[in-house]
Amino acid sequence: MQFKHPEILFFLFLLLIPILVHLFQLRKFKTEYFTNVKFLKELSIQTRKSSKIKKYLLLVTRLLLLSFLILAFAQPFFKAKDSKNVSNELYIVLDNSFSMQAKGKKGELLKRAVQDLLENTPETANFSLITCSDNFWNTDIKSIQKELQNLKYSATPFKLDQVLGKIKSHKTAFNKDIVLITDAVGLQLDDVKNIEDAGNLYFVLPKAEKKDNIAIDSAFISQTLDNFYEIGIKMDAFGSDFKDIPIALYNNKKLIAKTLVSFESKNKTVKFTIPKEDFHGYVSISGDGLEYDNTYYFSISKPEKSNVISIGESEKSNFLSRIYTQKEFEYINYDLKSLDYNKIDKQDAIVLNELVDIPQALQTTLKSFVEKGGNVILIPSSESSSTNLNTFLNNFGGIQFKTLENSEKIITKINFSHPLFSNVFEKKFDNFQYPNTKKSFNISSSVPVIMGFSDQTPFLSAIQKSIGSVYVFATPLNKLNSNFTNSPIVVPTFYNMAQNIQKTGVNAMIINDSKPFIIETLLSKDEIVTVKNEKESFIPVQQILNNKVKLTFNDNPKEAGNFGIFTNAKSIKNISFNYNRFESNLGNTNPEAISDFKELNSVDSIFDTLSANRSDNQLWKWFIIFTLLFAVIEVVIQKFVK
Repeated sequence: MQFKHPEILFFLFLLLIPILVHLFQLRKFKTEYFTNVKFLKELSIQTRKSSKIKKYLLLVTRLLLLSFLILAFAQPFFKAKDSKNVSNELYIVLDNSFSMQAKGKKGELLKRAVQDLLENTPETANFSLITCSDNFWNTDIKSIQKELQNLKYSATPFKLDQVLGKIKSHKTAFNKDIVLITDAVGLQLDDVKNIEDAGNLYFVLPKAEKKDNIAIDSAFISQTLDNFYEIGIKMDAFGSDFKDIPIALYNNKKLIAKTLVSFESKNKTVKFTIPKEDFHGYVSISGDGLEYDNTYYFSISKPEKSNVISIGESEKSNFLSRIYTQKEFEYINYDLKSLDYNKIDKQDAIVLNELVDIPQALQTTLKSFVEKGGNVILIPSSESSSTNLNTFLNNFGGIQFKTLENSEKIITKINFSHPLFSNVFEKKFDNFQYPNTKKSFNISSSVPVIMGFSDQTPFLSAIQKSIGSVYVFATPLNKLNSNFTNSPIVVPTFYNMAQNIQKTGVNAMIINDSKPFIIETLLSKDEIVTVKNEKESFIPVQQILNNKVKLTFNDNPKEAGNFGIFTNAKSIKNISFNYNRFESNLGNTNPEAISDFKELNSVDSIFDTLSANRSDNQLWKWFIIFTLLFAVIEVVIQKFVK
């Protein structure tokens, strides 16, 4: 036992006072004898004995009363078991990502957690609150009450490492207690293993009652007809026992199609046919799961011809003219000597068709071309030197040419999941008549292989940059060396490599995705681009690239929807934004990942748990109670003991 004010114990010398009083009251009396009062003498002796017992009782009672009173003022206590963490700072991490829309026993998980914090957080408690979208440093519950009540769901998924990084960057001289209120959707074991110097971690895991959910994953053009698009809506079902749900397609808020969807499997693609013109709308479903992934916004621009230039001998480029037809492409072939470099920036794709040497000036121009969103297709010549090819590819990284082999190889591997072949094949096949090559370069590659030889070496690889791509073949494609150009697969391969997705495909950006967006427009020096709709307006980061503008949106917009891109009052292009579907699978929880950390039962137990082992056990109240008790005992002795 310890004392908060040990100096008060010096007052224990006051215990001498009742002792002195007692000694004074117990002084010896002189005995006088009388001859005829025998009865009275016996009575007097008996009374003196009773009086002595009473005085001893009063002495003990007063000594104890005074002792307990002095000890109470000295404030005795037992030291806390975890006293070294008493001064810790408290950080509460509240997951407000979309998975917290799920419903628990008392409603939506996030709303319930907010309500519990408001009801159970002591008004005097100082803490910092961190969410996926906002930070409140060194505050109290009263100061942020309105902010909590108006807290919205965040488009930023809950990432443990990012949250802990925020807390770690908040410098302080004290240790930290970190309480994480999250449903643990998407929490990985590696995320927890990599935690270093994070302080004392506690988890509160609110649980959803129902984890079934249906999400609209994406939209794409599955087929282009003369006057119509056939668009596919990909949907994912997480859980089991799903009923038929309605799905509706809107263009500019006008309903244009509606149907019922049944789920025989976890994935479902629903197809709609729409006119081949500008589309700026969304597709929506009605489900009992999460709400945020029930709507998918997308835009389709009226088709524009893609611009393609091939550089090389015209005889070797004949197959390209059959693919890049005038109906969909503006295509022209140049030999290297007659190439007009000024036309490169206006193209969507450049094909380097078996150039023996790629001049340095062309390499520099093509590097800038890819950075502005263009695609480059490299077909090597058997006479090309690996040094020259590698000098060009060093601008992009990921691929290096080695020696040329004079051995026949068969192309047998196709990466059906690569974006180049998305929606090209309805199913995988094994009985395809694969093409072959007679000569090919050995390639060292750290990038995705689109097509490969039977010996597992690359035939076609892709270097994906932020908005442009570099496609690299390992072999010349002339008819003397390969029959690839006679294969049916050559058409979708080259067709898709030359397409500008922003001209011909579905436009649907993901909020918080760092991928830039290119628009073709001429801006004056003082003009800026604005993105807006009825609810929201913002100015993206923008970079002028000759006749193009590169836009980067960062964490804008705040809400998913259809937007327009404007310069002043002039509309340039439609654009759509959606939330990331990362948290659509409510079954993607991993509570085992936090098994090494303490789990709290509920939000209302946070402060009780943290203070239980860190608060000194104060005893002064008990000493006050005993003081009062002995005061009562003294009164009883005085009144009833004779």
